[in-house]
Amino acid sequence: MALPNNPADLHRQVAATFSAVVDQVNDWDAPTPVDGWTTRDVVGHLTTWFPDFLQNAAGIDVRATTDVATDPVGTWAQQVENVQAVLDDPTRSQRTFEAPHMGQQTVSACINMIYTPDVFMHSWDLARGAGIGVELDGDFVAQLLGGMTAMEAAIRASGQYGPAVEIPAGTSAEDQLFAFIGRNPYWPGEVPSSGS
Repeated sequence: MALPNNPADLHRQVAATFSAVVDQVNDWDAPTPVDGWTTRDVVGHLTTWFPDFLQNAAGIDVRATTDVATDPVGTWAQQVENVQAVLDDPTRSQRTFEAPHMGQQTVSACINMIYTPDVFMHSWDLARGAGIGVELDGDFVAQLLGGMTAMEAAIRASGQYGPAVEIPAGTSAEDQLFAFIGRNPYWPGEVPSSGS
């Protein structure tokens, strides 16, 4: 089933997928496909960069009261609830702000453009680190891949993604997306040679 277009509903479903992975993590110190990051670090990333950004840009606080170092599950659950409450609130979700490189945005549009896709992609990182499977929506994968490849120069210049990983031709859109953002889609194995 395709993901919804409405920012509040999209976040609800994408966050639910991530939460389902969080609930299955048994080792919060396990490595992930993100170089140098553990499973705890993936949750820590999402529960620090976006709350800081939203607080600074729009004066909205979605921080959890717990610490990811001691309670990654609870910290993530609090942030999901807090962000969803913002999206479900017409006053806060439609608040406008202006940020460098983003122009003027509503809070809802910002969450939809930069945060929800980040949660979506990190679901894969967390699942791989936890050694479990996660089913990602193929249409949203293709949408993200198309949008990101169209603005590759800006993405690379941002320093937020590593260099693309070379993978054999004819691979799935999901493999292409994660290779594009610098992950080895075959992690923890090796990328097969183009001749294999």
